[in-house]
Amino acid sequence: MEFDVESHLGAMKRSVAYLERDGKPASGVTLSREFATSLEDLWDAVTNSERIPRWFTVVSGELALGGRYQIEGNASGTITACEPLAHYALTWEFGGDVSWVQVRLADAGSGSVRLSLTHTALLSPFWDQYGPGAVGVGWEMGFLGLALHLAQPDWPKPDEMEFATSADGKAFIAGSSEGWAAASIAAGTDAEKARAAARNTTAFYTGEQAETT
Repeated sequence: MEFDVESHLGAMKRSVAYLERDGKPASGVTLSREFATSLEDLWDAVTNSERIPRWFTVVSGELALGGRYQIEGNASGTITACEPLAHYALTWEFGGDVSWVQVRLADAGSGSVRLSLTHTALLSPFWDQYGPGAVGVGWEMGFLGLALHLAQPDWPKPDEMEFATSADGKAFIAGSSEGWAAASIAAGTDAEKARAAARNTTAFYTGEQAETT
């Protein structure tokens, strides 16, 4: 698979916020991107269990308000809000921890729709080591898969491991990590810590040893 790495990186808007959740320090990692499609098509792409595996992975369960879902080999949780064509929310339960995901869709004009996702989690040593890129890079690769699917719906989904170890994949992951470091610094994170976390994140996703400075 060949694609314009810089174009896809540049299409993403990234932000980080430090906040409280249930009275405890937390972080909110938000990414958004516009897609050239209709609101109905994008909603179907991100909520239809038969279509989601074509750009993401298999999601089973009851994909409705109050239902439980399971992402194959990853998180599970409960769908806590659902407003068709506009918004849904869910708990993200993985490794004994719980975090929270909000997804919003909005007409962006000129035949495009904006998809925004916020992943909120309590601060932890995991955050100290990887920063916002831990979830940000993963979600950004999901948005990339969605963009490719919407542009070429009949194409097969790229193999994740092949992508992560390819030259384009490594460049995309590194660029995304750097983008999340910049967003973290803008939120007030110490620049040296943010960049170290970005290097750790890149190494995690590519399987290579983190570079040191």
